[in-house]
Amino acid sequence: MTTAPAPLTITRSCPYAPPEQHVRLREEAPISQVALPNGQTAWALTKHEHIRTMLTDPRFSSDRRNPGFPLLLFSDRRPTNFRPSLIAMDPPEHGPARRAVVGEFTVKRMAALRPRIQQIVDEHIDAMLAGPRPADLVQALSLPVPSLVICELLGVPYADHDFFQSRSTKLLRRTTSSDERLAVIDDLRGYLHRLIAKKEREPGDDLLSRQLEKTKDREELVSLGFLLLIAGHETTANMISLGTLTLLEHPETLAALREDPSKTLNAVEELLRYFTIAEFATSRVATADVELGGVTIRAGEGVLALGNTANRDPEAFDDPEEFDIERGARHHIAFGFGAHQCLGQNLARMELQIVFDTLFRRVPGLRLAVDAGELPFKDDANIYGLYELPVTW
Repeated sequence: MTTAPAPLTITRSCPYAPPEQHVRLREEAPISQVALPNGQTAWALTKHEHIRTMLTDPRFSSDRRNPGFPLLLFSDRRPTNFRPSLIAMDPPEHGPARRAVVGEFTVKRMAALRPRIQQIVDEHIDAMLAGPRPADLVQALSLPVPSLVICELLGVPYADHDFFQSRSTKLLRRTTSSDERLAVIDDLRGYLHRLIAKKEREPGDDLLSRQLEKTKDREELVSLGFLLLIAGHETTANMISLGTLTLLEHPETLAALREDPSKTLNAVEELLRYFTIAEFATSRVATADVELGGVTIRAGEGVLALGNTANRDPEAFDDPEEFDIERGARHHIAFGFGAHQCLGQNLARMELQIVFDTLFRRVPGLRLAVDAGELPFKDDANIYGLYELPVTW
């Protein structure tokens, strides 16, 4: 007799740790079949080494249209009627598509954006300090800063941010039905089609306009804009909130950062590892039989990379449950690994560094306005974070 795969636990039992089931799998059966909420079965990878190996093996595909690809957000229907975005492409299409846009995210180009990002952060902190106390840091700082940055980078009018923020929130909630999710995708893609058509007539100094000079494939640009718009603000916004909370809960670490701001980049890396908020983003489907860690994964079977557990793997990190900004471990997989490693990671690191340095320098008395146990964590979302973070000073 064979044992049916155990249902995969999605929700974190502790807001600062992976689900206990994932940790148990890593210790007892690091590569195990699990049942997903949508009825699919997939292999769960829990160890740092196995996931990095999988992400560099061309026999694992990123194509979400493959029926074996493990999708947590869709049940009976999945989107198949439009061009895949970069994260869903395989060779040979992926390489040229990524090279066409990677120049927009170089360290040099990000450094040129630093003064404007600093201005955006200062303006929002000014507004927060001039407003009532307590304030919700999510609405005052975490959401608007990365939203405004990605809008200016892409050439999306910030006046439309309520439109795409409300839809991205709905898109990422696990409780949203497949039909509702597809309707949200249609809404956002329709918006981007109209925006790109306008840029064809009136190009600007922005990423989408510059990409139009390289390709007239509007569907390809819509998919790129969709990916960058959603990923470019949701991930960084949640890391601002979680990072602020964690530093407030670790006053000795915060004091060290105030004394020596050069440590902020180390703190950013540790926060990325510690939370791994997009822990299911590096899933794949096998296109051939592959042996990994002594287990044979058959062609057509899905693979779910449990990045949060892998970033707490004691074989990869010493004392992995501890939040330690002196760790200096940049080999975490919070940004993925291999050819699909996050395109905007330089931008995200810079935004987080500027926000934390500026916020704690300008608001030295910042503190939580409620008990940490009352905070609403995003247990129902595929990108982890906080819905609210009430603070005072």
